This record gives sequence, structure tokens and C-alpha cells, in this order.
Amino acid sequence: MIFIVVQFDVLDERRDEWLALTKEFTEATRAEPGNLWFDWNTSVEHPNRFVLVEAFRDQDAGVEHVRSDHFRAGLEAMRPALQRTPRILNTEIPGTEWSLMGELEIA
Repeated sequence: MIFIVVQFDVLDERRDEWLALTKEFTEATRAEPGNLWFDWNTSVEHPNRFVLVEAFRDQDAGVEHVRSDHFRAGLEAMRPALQRTPRILNTEIPGTEWSLMGELEIA
């Protein structure tokens, strides 16, 4: 799978509208056949930072995502609300599911 984490630092005055601003992009991405998950989170220490954790089935699904109309539209919708260029981690890992954390197994 392609596993991606992106940090978006949002302008103070746009923070409360971020999820609404990205709603269409989020829904369209989640509907892609190759999308495994697409989850928004917020940082406890940095209230204007939204962290996107997403995964795609394989490289082809990732390419289809980046080439989609909703991807381009999503970037344009986000751009005016950002403080700085987003930071990204993008890697390929085996499997298509989350693994269990053995150190904290709940019986």
C-alpha cells in the first residue's frame, strides 16, 4: 500500500472552516476504488495543524488519485487557507490493513 501522512498548517482565521473547505475533496477521495482510508486529525500541541492520514491500495491507485479532477480542485480550495507549504511523508509498505500493536494487546 501507499501510506501518506500530511501536515497542513492552517491560517488562524480559516481553522474553523477547514473541514468544510475540504469536505468535497475528502468525500470524493474516500469514494475512489483504490482508497483504503482518508482520515483528518488535529494536533493537540498545534491547534491550527490538521494531519491527514491516508492510504491507497497500490501505486496505480495513488497515481489515479493525483490525476483526478477532485484532487486538483481540493488543492485549489486549500491553498488560500494555508500558512505554509504542507509537510508530507509518503512511503510504500506491505499489506492493506493496520497491524495490531502487540505491546498493548487487549484480550
